[in-house]
Amino acid sequence: MKFSLNRELLLKPLLLVSGAVERKSTLPILSNVLFEVSGQSLTLTATDLELEMVSYAIIDNQGDDGKVTIPARKLLDICKSLPDDSVLSFETTGDVIKISTGRSKYSLSTLSAEDFPNIEEWKGDVEFKLQKSELLRLIESTHFSMANQDVRYYLNGMSIETEGNEIRSVATDGHRLAICKISNQSLDLPTRQVIIPRKGILEIIRLLDPVDEEIQVFLGSNHVRIIDTGYSFTSKLVDGRFPDYRRVLPRNGDKILETDKDQMRQVLSRASILSNEKFKGVRLNFSNTELKITANNPEQEQAEEVIEIDFPYDEVEVGFNVSYVLDVLNAIKDSRVKFTLADANSSVVIEGCDSSEAIYVVMPMRL
Repeated sequence: MKFSLNRELLLKPLLLVSGAVERKSTLPILSNVLFEVSGQSLTLTATDLELEMVSYAIIDNQGDDGKVTIPARKLLDICKSLPDDSVLSFETTGDVIKISTGRSKYSLSTLSAEDFPNIEEWKGDVEFKLQKSELLRLIESTHFSMANQDVRYYLNGMSIETEGNEIRSVATDGHRLAICKISNQSLDLPTRQVIIPRKGILEIIRLLDPVDEEIQVFLGSNHVRIIDTGYSFTSKLVDGRFPDYRRVLPRNGDKILETDKDQMRQVLSRASILSNEKFKGVRLNFSNTELKITANNPEQEQAEEVIEIDFPYDEVEVGFNVSYVLDVLNAIKDSRVKFTLADANSSVVIEGCDSSEAIYVVMPMRL
């Protein structure tokens, strides 16, 4: 194998696949990227056995077609540190690959491409196309509610559901719930639910740009695949049943508060400074004309914030983990938000006043 290409043409696909490279693997080959040369095209593949990332580059091929695996982190560091207009030449001799550019020469040890794990070929039984901006909005609106290393492993990911012309994303860690749905009249999808693991979701967010370009999504029985012009991303699915979140949606909320999102976010942020570091609890006292927010901590420090509101109901006092509420306010794009609550022991429903795309449920805390 002998080929050359410009640094810029290699760096972009190499950065794309590096997200799937396993950092602390017991299998040395998972720290490598698979280079496959076929004609004038180079295919780069990286995997950690859960995720697989494939991207492409055009090369000047001066030898035979072939494949080899190269240490990902070292190659990426070399590429990043070279001048912009460098042309890199690669040549394999035995189990070493020699890289040269200008007066710089590097030799990296390789591992046999035959040992590189390959996610088996599979056909998605649900396929659809979506704008990248829509898919990104669907995931970013809910991803912060995913659990992290919960023993209920099916919560360490996001449920993606298709039904007719609707796609929904749902995430919960047992204390809060986030649901976002987008409708697209051009879709006609079967009813299907899959759970994409947390790592896969974070990688999708890294890959997507908020642009109006179409991207293809394939859902299979064990995998999800996203295909763009420059890359293909595959993730295993979580094998489990996602809880029936519809059962926990509060139905008895009879008190509604509409307020300015930014003002609410600012007073909660300030009050949270003096909340208990571990539990992050704040107390919200709703009365007819004002909302009083108080927080205190074991050092006997206290914060109190008051904002004017219009709340024509009985007084309610309820405690929340302030981080959960702030996460929701950061995710909502509308300028005004709506809180729907019942009493001190019931969950609150938070949503934007203008769009009904996303809905959030936060459980109360006993303070």
